[in-house]
Amino acid sequence: MKRRFMVFLFLAIFAISGCSYIQKARRTDDLEIENQALRARIAQLQKEKAKEVEYVVREKDKELSELEKAKLELEDALKREIGNYKAKLEMTERGLVITFLSEVFFDSGKDIIREDGKGPLQKVAEVLNQNVPNSNVAIEGHTDNHPIKYSGWKTNWELSSARALAVLHYLIDECKVTPTRFSANGYGEFRPVAVNDTNENMQKNRRVEIVILPSKISKVKAN
Repeated sequence: MKRRFMVFLFLAIFAISGCSYIQKARRTDDLEIENQALRARIAQLQKEKAKEVEYVVREKDKELSELEKAKLELEDALKREIGNYKAKLEMTERGLVITFLSEVFFDSGKDIIREDGKGPLQKVAEVLNQNVPNSNVAIEGHTDNHPIKYSGWKTNWELSSARALAVLHYLIDECKVTPTRFSANGYGEFRPVAVNDTNENMQKNRRVEIVILPSKISKVKAN
């Protein structure tokens, strides 16, 4: 009797162990299936991310190419102003910066664009409309550090802001550049490019900058 009980107990333990082993094997198989699915998902995500990165790089290259072409067009269109040191072009981290001395557009202390200053702006507008139609544009006004005395402006802030807005309105109203592309800022004397210690340096600080910004990617898509 005792022997039968021991055999029965052994068989019971064996059965329980066998069931436990089968359950562990099934769990191992389930985990392997889950791991395979996870690895496949990771591989898919990596593939999608690579496509997104490729798209962004391609778009950035396209933007840079557009700005470089615009720079070449402007160098030709503004060669007289550039040759007379009245204007210059620079490719910067912000984008393509067109710098004009204020005297190209304005009389001293004024914010009304002179007739002979409209030609350069029309050339800039043509490039904005044809070469970089999707780029936003920032207009920035700057002055030297001489305080306002006779022109009626409260400070150089007002003068620089008014000049930036005058350029903005001319490009919009007369040259038909889309208004939603623009912003305007006046910095007064507080962002000089030279020390205000000579007439030549002060002339450099009295300037209007037109910054053509790289066109923004509103949403990244995979091909």
